[in-house]
Amino acid sequence: MNISAYHAILSPEFPDFLHDYIRLPILQRLGGVGLLCGTDWTKLYSNRFSYTRLDHSIGTALITWHFTHDKKQTLASLFHDCATPAFSHVSDFRAGDALRQESTEEKTWEILTFDQDVRELVARDGINVCEIRDYHMYSVCDNEIPRLSSDRLEYMFPSAMALVDRIDSKTTWTMEDIKTTYENIRVLKNEDGADELGFLDAQVAEDYCLKFNDVGLLLLKNENKLTLSLLGKILNMAEEKKIVGETDFMTLSERRLIETFSEFEKAHPADDFSVLFRTFTNMTSIIRSGREVPGCYCVHVDVKKRHINPLVQTAQGTRRISDVSPRAKESIEHLLGFEDAPFGCVELGK
Repeated sequence: MNISAYHAILSPEFPDFLHDYIRLPILQRLGGVGLLCGTDWTKLYSNRFSYTRLDHSIGTALITWHFTHDKKQTLASLFHDCATPAFSHVSDFRAGDALRQESTEEKTWEILTFDQDVRELVARDGINVCEIRDYHMYSVCDNEIPRLSSDRLEYMFPSAMALVDRIDSKTTWTMEDIKTTYENIRVLKNEDGADELGFLDAQVAEDYCLKFNDVGLLLLKNENKLTLSLLGKILNMAEEKKIVGETDFMTLSERRLIETFSEFEKAHPADDFSVLFRTFTNMTSIIRSGREVPGCYCVHVDVKKRHINPLVQTAQGTRRISDVSPRAKESIEHLLGFEDAPFGCVELGK
């Protein structure tokens, strides 16, 4: 994926004021954090390319700028993931927050409030830090599932292009698909009278809904649950055994952490940490079961259901695509009703 070309689709104009903010250490750190929550580091997935949380933050800011040309909303979008630790939403599994996946959001407020570099830049630009530290304030930037926002719109494009479903190996989006989809989006008014990203054409909105929800299904499968849960267990164990410290998850890149874990595994191959780490890195398939399987790492957990039901402009006014398209409604209902086997298991590495 040509990330620069993709970002140029999101906003042909790259606003100059963003450059100084992107260079800040609290954002540059995200260049070592992957968007896809640790799936880059296991053979269970075959991700086509790496896309970082910094790439995602820039992309989200560009979408917001393209549709609003508002500096405050754009900066709120740029900083929305500044508290994300290594391996992204694995931290939510560590914290027992797999269903909501919002465990790091309070730290964003703290980081932006007390970071001196941020305070100097926003003061220079005549912005109060309280206007950018909570992107939930701006409905174009963020809103509740299944509504469309710049954050939700951005993360699904590269996720769909990068992820490979080992069952059917289908590609969900191409760059041309993204361009066609994106050019059809406008800021519309939703049922609450708030601004929300939506579509001008029902066919484009239906196609987007079907593709988004297809990827959402991948994230509900036991492969994804097991990958994030197992890696969360590994991170907790690494901290307990003092292989790394808790602060390292906010300072070291994922690559450096994986290298550190690998070094420990080679020095202590029989350690229970090493067994789990080998399991994570080398697994290529999982076992679906109605119960825990002896000799396996097993997971049974409910996770966030990422789905979309976007607005579309029709002759009868602005409506949800589920009210216009039976296929879109069926797609949403299928995702919301999806249940994988009770347990996802993988044989522990020898």
